[in-house]
Amino acid sequence: MNRIKLGMIGGGTGAFIGDAHRRASRICNEYELLGGVFDVDYERSKEFAKQEGISPERCYPDIDKFIKGELALPDNKRIQAVSIVTPNHLHYPFAKKLIENGFNVICEKPMTMTVEQAEDLARLVEKNKIVFALTHTYTGYPMVRQMKEMIKSGILGTIQRVDAQYYQGWINSLIHGNESRITGVWRLKPEYAGVSSCMGDIGVHAFNLIEYTTGLKIKKVLSDLNSVKDNIELDLDGTVLLRFDNNIKGVIRSTQVAAGEENNLRIGVYGSKASLKWAQEDPNYLYLLSDTEPTKVFKPAHTYNSEFAEASHVMPSGHPEGIYEALANIYKGVAKAIKGEKTYDGEYPTVYDGVRGMKFVHSVVASNKNGNTWVEL
Repeated sequence: MNRIKLGMIGGGTGAFIGDAHRRASRICNEYELLGGVFDVDYERSKEFAKQEGISPERCYPDIDKFIKGELALPDNKRIQAVSIVTPNHLHYPFAKKLIENGFNVICEKPMTMTVEQAEDLARLVEKNKIVFALTHTYTGYPMVRQMKEMIKSGILGTIQRVDAQYYQGWINSLIHGNESRITGVWRLKPEYAGVSSCMGDIGVHAFNLIEYTTGLKIKKVLSDLNSVKDNIELDLDGTVLLRFDNNIKGVIRSTQVAAGEENNLRIGVYGSKASLKWAQEDPNYLYLLSDTEPTKVFKPAHTYNSEFAEASHVMPSGHPEGIYEALANIYKGVAKAIKGEKTYDGEYPTVYDGVRGMKFVHSVVASNKNGNTWVEL
């Protein structure tokens, strides 16, 4: 099988997200990890490469040497796509260098630190004609894709309201514990995380899920953010009111300090004829609600689903699939694009989703800073 030659920047020993990307690339069976820069410490990077069975010649000390080393190889040996799984502040400079040198890119979100950087990457992607994917992983779930297709078909009638929430609790114990526990968390530091913690890390997933499933574009936001403690610089909790066209309204509620919550992402889209609801912690179930009929439950691996949804599961009905398989679906879409094969609409998030995400995050922060006013994206 002609697998795509994959590289990785970041994601070494102990990195959850790097491990998730590697598993996803293996599940879709379209890639072979051949090299990269896995750690800022070269010795740790080499040790990780050894554990992964990667040739020491393809383990590089930094991204510049990675690019130089790979470009020196013949086309049939050279790494074709690179996954960026570093802290936020490194996404833009690394992606920029890779795009300018002709590498296809699979980037963790948020794509950049600023809107201007995001728009610059979009221009570079167009100029260099490479494949760029942003890993909004939840768009890879079969029932999210089914939701997208059902809404597109008009089954809900006129959309009247959209609600999304993303609740986590992992930061709660850190901010109420010893101060030294806060200093080691890069997501709480603006120089590494950007202008937002909660909205930039998880609220943007809710935003993306809304625009992905409904096909609507959020026009304005009004936010009320909370850093919870005076010594925290970034938001850890917030509520965002949404305005779309045609008088459609919505809300995003997001927090990292909800004690006991794990990864509670959910969305409800409410129309004039019916409504759809989906929750990430129970991802195999999509609920269709109506005033005139009993609630219907959609599950993967059934012929009543759309072609797109059915192309997005790998197990028979009744066998749960989760976050790795969802991310693998995105990797699969990228592989098809790199190979020049036809892809479904929405098979992987693009650089333009990254631009939208950065506009959302910065607009939300501006709305809160301006005294909770409406801000256009």
